[in-house]
Amino acid sequence: MSERVIPLVDQRHPSLPLPTLMAGQDLSTLPLDGLRRPLTDLRISVTDRCNFRCSYCMPKEVFDKDYAYLPHSHLLSFEEITRIATVFVGRGVRKIRLTGGEPLLRKNIEILIEQLAALRTPDGQPLDLTLTTNGSLLARKAQSLKDAGLQRVTVSLDGLDDAVFRKMNDVDFPVADVLAGIEAARAAGLGPIKVNMVVKRGTNEHEILPMARHFRGTGIVLRFIEYMDVGATNGWCMDEVLPSAEVIRRLQTELPLVQLDPSVPGETAERWGYANAQGEFDSALGEVGVISSVTQAFCGDCNRARLSTEGRLYLCLFASQGYDLRQLLRDPTQNDHTLAQTVDAIWRGRTDQYSVLRGLRGPDMASGPGRRVEMSYIGG
Repeated sequence: MSERVIPLVDQRHPSLPLPTLMAGQDLSTLPLDGLRRPLTDLRISVTDRCNFRCSYCMPKEVFDKDYAYLPHSHLLSFEEITRIATVFVGRGVRKIRLTGGEPLLRKNIEILIEQLAALRTPDGQPLDLTLTTNGSLLARKAQSLKDAGLQRVTVSLDGLDDAVFRKMNDVDFPVADVLAGIEAARAAGLGPIKVNMVVKRGTNEHEILPMARHFRGTGIVLRFIEYMDVGATNGWCMDEVLPSAEVIRRLQTELPLVQLDPSVPGETAERWGYANAQGEFDSALGEVGVISSVTQAFCGDCNRARLSTEGRLYLCLFASQGYDLRQLLRDPTQNDHTLAQTVDAIWRGRTDQYSVLRGLRGPDMASGPGRRVEMSYIGG
């Protein structure tokens, strides 16, 4: 295994220049990027703080008690988030996911959810409004989130073994409390619930089958995520990646699976359904997913943009720079039409396909030029 070096670096980066807008810019058609991909999914980070210190996201060696988080004045207000979300909905976005850090640490997040839940697409449809959480605060907040208009949640859970889970979250948080949060979300109707497990070779791969056994037949979709080279602080190396193909092989030693079609365009997870005795998909048993961003790039139909908690727009999870939209939001001379033109121009200029290029150039690309932004800053 290669030696690990965790650089002590700040997660924020200089902004890219905003595009020059053309007089009479046409907004009558929805934008496609340089690879003909539409913009339909917006992920909004509402805080750069988290109460876990998972080594693959916010390692304690970097995000310690002296780490300088963004001051509150730098964060977008709920009104600013709703305003920019409204603009994105007008440019094609149909799904909004709230992320972090840990989004439930953002005070009064239910107010933001109420505002976003009131938005409608140009044809009058409600948005698909969801949230990703580590589950630590979910038991106490699930009902208020549902009452505010949140539709469903995705919970990060990297194992059922309490010792393994406490080691991975690195703050000694018990797995039982996350499971209680999942049950509270189910009781509140925040579903269908998804559970994401990041798999690190040598750390928690022995939890693959126990996790599958636990959630099989519950209506909860378990997804296994390859350990990714996100950011610059997690000490990523290819040796710790367990390919999704190996995950599926391990599952099939005990639990027969059949591959399913994608449920929506641009879906990140490859879907596998549990099979019955006849070898056919049994919907009562449910399904699992694998997200293979290291070994099997899915950039070709990526339809996602990411808005950081301070209003920078990133076009790829592996980006090194973003566009500062906060300066437009807080400039009284700029209106929503200008914001829409700017979003349109940024998306039309997008050509990002990091995972494809990494696949062509090899894993050494992960340590190449252009220090990438941290996942805790723009959300997963």
